[in-house]
Amino acid sequence: MKVTLRIARVELSTLFFSPIAWLVLIVFTFQTGLTFVDKLKLYAGYQEMGSRLSFITSTIFGGPLGLFAEIQRNVYLYIPLLTMGLMSRELSSGSIKLLLSSPVKTREIVLGKYLAMMVYCLLLIAILAILAVFGMYSIQAFDLLYISSGLLGIYLLICAYSAIGLFMSSLTGYQVVAAVSTLVVLAALNYVGLLWQDVNFVRDLTYFLSISGRADQMRDGLIISKDLCYFVLVIALFLGLTNMLLQSGREAKPLWVKIARYSLLTITVLMLGYISSRPRLALYVDMTATKTRTLTATSQQIIKQLKEPLKVTTYVNLMDDFWHMGIPKSRNKDVNFWQPYQRFMPDMKINYVYYYDTSMAEWLYKGNKGVSLDTLAKRMAKARELNLKMFMPPAEIRKIIDLRPEEYRFVRCLEYNGKRSFLREYAGEMDPNPGEAEVLAAIKKLVVTSPKIGFLTGNNERAIDKVGDKDYKGSTSELSIRKSLVNQGFNVTAISLEGGEVPEDLAVLVIADPKRPIPEAVSKKITDYIDRGGNLLIAGEPGRQEVLNPLLSKLGVQLKEGILLQESRDFAPDLVMGYVTTAAAASSNSYKNFWADSVKMSMITSVGLQYTPGDFKVTEILATDSSKSWNKTGQLNQDTGYVQFDPAAGDVKTTTPIALSLTRQMKGKEQRIMVLGDADFMSASELGRYNIRVGNFFFMFEMFKWLSYDEYPVDVSRPKAPDNKILIAKEDVTILRIILLIVLPALLLISAVVLLIRRKRR
Repeated sequence: MKVTLRIARVELSTLFFSPIAWLVLIVFTFQTGLTFVDKLKLYAGYQEMGSRLSFITSTIFGGPLGLFAEIQRNVYLYIPLLTMGLMSRELSSGSIKLLLSSPVKTREIVLGKYLAMMVYCLLLIAILAILAVFGMYSIQAFDLLYISSGLLGIYLLICAYSAIGLFMSSLTGYQVVAAVSTLVVLAALNYVGLLWQDVNFVRDLTYFLSISGRADQMRDGLIISKDLCYFVLVIALFLGLTNMLLQSGREAKPLWVKIARYSLLTITVLMLGYISSRPRLALYVDMTATKTRTLTATSQQIIKQLKEPLKVTTYVNLMDDFWHMGIPKSRNKDVNFWQPYQRFMPDMKINYVYYYDTSMAEWLYKGNKGVSLDTLAKRMAKARELNLKMFMPPAEIRKIIDLRPEEYRFVRCLEYNGKRSFLREYAGEMDPNPGEAEVLAAIKKLVVTSPKIGFLTGNNERAIDKVGDKDYKGSTSELSIRKSLVNQGFNVTAISLEGGEVPEDLAVLVIADPKRPIPEAVSKKITDYIDRGGNLLIAGEPGRQEVLNPLLSKLGVQLKEGILLQESRDFAPDLVMGYVTTAAAASSNSYKNFWADSVKMSMITSVGLQYTPGDFKVTEILATDSSKSWNKTGQLNQDTGYVQFDPAAGDVKTTTPIALSLTRQMKGKEQRIMVLGDADFMSASELGRYNIRVGNFFFMFEMFKWLSYDEYPVDVSRPKAPDNKILIAKEDVTILRIILLIVLPALLLISAVVLLIRRKRR
């Protein structure tokens, strides 16, 4: 060990007697400091403009756009300059012969030189640690553990690069050749994971060898044992290769013996890497303050209910727009999607089934009119450089599973204990993959019966199978929309009561804007449903008073006459904003957050509600703004779309409730009913509104969550980030800029000049 330390000390002194080591330090300090102060100044400016910030630590340092990612992209340019002379200098000067002929062991030479590089790498990390110290004084509740994880990832990455550089330096006596060769190898290791991904065995091998993204998890606050093992194994591999290469200069062995040694070392490392990457053996440490890299406690509780391995089968349709997400070339990326869940379900089984059938890709059929499905499949396979034989024809896939309800989309089928649920991709989003809420909703459906939401039909109510502006398909049953109820775990169905009773397993009955009088027989069935404690949602509209008030009278609620209007410079007066009341805020944490943030819900052509005390406890959930709203006596003309007012009626400026919750105890449980004066709040036009920032989707979620006794949607909310405030003003960042971009590099430059001058004098 003493010899190793002595070699390391000599190598460090040699390194710092070279201008290159100092130049790298200065450039690294300037580059990282510039990135840090620019990001800090940017978010300080956002804060001064009134923007609410959160997760500032991870925003500035982590993520694909943070400081650590910038270092990952550029650090490979520095390392070859430092490692190119480690061994090539000895080879070119001939001193390697003295070393090999001395009693010094080969491994002591290799470890000593590598130890010197490890110490130098610590200096680079120390510069980043200085930035972290400035971050501690600049950011409230600075997440130091998160930064520690990122620093560890960067350090291991640099050490791995150094081991590779050391090996390349031992191959040639020319330092420039060693530097260029190191760059080539590093580039190859960064891109090898993209090669031959369509070949099963080779795919896993090249993906393991790829160094690209290996530090991403640690950069973002999650330390995984397989990533630590990867860096240790890569370092051991290249140090071992270097040692064998130098040892071959001391002994005369046949070529096959040398090849066998190299092969044995490489195979051993690959086997250990494969074993360490198995989900069952992986260990995890979440270094984030709010555990954002770990599934929520609610999600973990749902997963614990699984007593058998979960089976996931991804069905990939060649004709679908998302075909590329499941083909063999993308399989490792798709498997990584399941990593957060495999942490708690290591026995999960992931399979892929490839087929071709009709799809929802209208552009495909528009450009291939009159072409048969088989011929079109051949064209698509050829254009996408895929073997059509790997795709089942329609007749075969239909024998295995009926994917018509899924519209033959790219879909993941979850199977457990004889039950199935589906995960879809969501078109039009930057990341179409399902999130934690959607995944856990699908898993929960396998162990808990999902609530059935029945939408009444037969009286021209809002439809859940139409995409019109006034209809509900987008919010209830549209497979390609993330926030639709069907993707949040609900079982959505249309029901008619003209020929049958209200289903016993119905969780919520929805009556949305019936335009014709409800038949007496149907009304009686609804009344019986209410009397036995069923949950209910009733949404009215102007002109529906005569249709709904007879039913609402049993609840002590009535739709007011007329229509609500609101002052607005930009919008029609019948667009009314509903605000969460203080009473609602006191009843629910979600409503409390809506109330605190003044979140508004858009209600167009709405009527006011009035109620009288009775069997139900009534809470006003949404109300209009008293300073801007009036109640007008009049009716909405369905033909013209305009409101017909009573000229004799005066303007009454008022605060009017437009959403009520009703509760009472029935048969040992709480009966829950919601009544709204507007049925457009969850229509396609209002949920897709872009010209006003509204919370209709979140209100809809909260409403159905309450009606289903908090079963769905799955609550994956997390505590608010404590690092949500920058403690220094935007102008103060200028001082940091001077320190980091001028003072610190200047100190390093002065130290370098002094040391180099003293060495020259000696």
